[in-house]
Amino acid sequence: MDCDTGIDDALALVYLCSQPHVELVAVTSTPGNVDAEQVARNNLALLDLCGRSDVPVAVGAQAPLGIPLVTTPETHGPQGIGYAELPVSRRGIERRDAVELWVEAARARPGELTALLTAPLTNFALALRAEPRLPELLRGVVIMGGAYYYQGNTTPTAEWNTHVDPEAAAEVFRAFAGQPEERLPIVCALETTERIEMRPEHVAALARAAGCAKPELVDPDHAPGLRSQASNPLVRHLSDMLRFYFEFHRDYDQGYVAHVHDYFAASVAAGTANFSTRTATVHVETSAPRLLGTTIADYRGLWGEAPNARIVWSNQPDEAFKELVAAVGGLAAGLDF
Repeated sequence: MDCDTGIDDALALVYLCSQPHVELVAVTSTPGNVDAEQVARNNLALLDLCGRSDVPVAVGAQAPLGIPLVTTPETHGPQGIGYAELPVSRRGIERRDAVELWVEAARARPGELTALLTAPLTNFALALRAEPRLPELLRGVVIMGGAYYYQGNTTPTAEWNTHVDPEAAAEVFRAFAGQPEERLPIVCALETTERIEMRPEHVAALARAAGCAKPELVDPDHAPGLRSQASNPLVRHLSDMLRFYFEFHRDYDQGYVAHVHDYFAASVAAGTANFSTRTATVHVETSAPRLLGTTIADYRGLWGEAPNARIVWSNQPDEAFKELVAAVGGLAAGLDF
C-alpha cells in the first residue's frame, strides 16, 4: 500500500489489517495530505494500534515530480488524522527508500503482489522509472484517483490525488498503455468513491460491533472537536478522525458525512468489493493551469490509442459498509490493548 495518510487512508489501512487473507507486505508513504514524514508516523502508529508492528513502513519522495507540494490541513487536520492523537510508535522508518522496497518486492515475487495506491502517484511513478517491468511483475494495481466527466473535489475538474502530482499520474497511465486488459490498473474515481458515504450511524454500528459498552455518538449537533469516550482504543481513534472529516464535509456544504474513498479502493484490492469496470484510455492534463490534474477517459477509442485503465463504473455502498463494520469491528474487538 502506498498512501498519504489522511483520514480515509487510515481507515483503508485499518481495514486491510482486519483481513486475514491479506498479506500486507509493506506500507510506503507519499507526500499529499501531509508531508511524507508525518505520513510515515501516522502509518507506524496505526499499524501498531492494529497489532501489525511486523509491517515495514518506508518513505520515498518528499515532493511531487514537478510542482510544489500542497497539503490539506483543512480536510484532514494538521497531522492528517483529524482529532485523533495516536500513540507515538517506538519503531523506526525503513532504511530502504520506498522505491527500492517496491522494486525489490516485485522482483522477488513476480505475479503475486497487488499495488494499492491511495495517494498522489509520485512514489509509484518513480518505481516505474526504476523498474519499467512493474506492469508485468505485479499481479494487479488499484488506484484511488481522478474524476471522469464528474465534478472534481479540488478544482472544478480535478480530484485531489491527481491534482497534487499530475505529472506522476500521467507517467503511470502511460506505462500501462498496451498491456493486456487484466493487467490494466483498476481506477476508483470520485464518481464511485463519493458513493461510499460514511454517516454517524456507521460509526455507532462500528462501536457496537467492537463490543463497546456505551453507544458511540457522533452527532451534527455536538460542539466541533468533541472527543470520543469509546472504551475500545481503535474505535476511539477512528471516531476522532471521522468526526473531523464529518465536520469538514459539512463546512463545505456536503452534509454531515464522510466520503471514505480509500476504504473502497482497499476493498477492491482485497477482493471484497462488489463492482464493475469499463476499459478506457486515460489522459491526465499536466500543462493547462486551470485544468491541472484533470483526468479524461476515452471509453470509445476515439483517440485511437491503446487502453491504459479499467475505471470502476458501479459499486454497492450498502454492502461496502456492512463489510467495513463487520471487519473493522471484529478487528477492534479482538485486539489486546
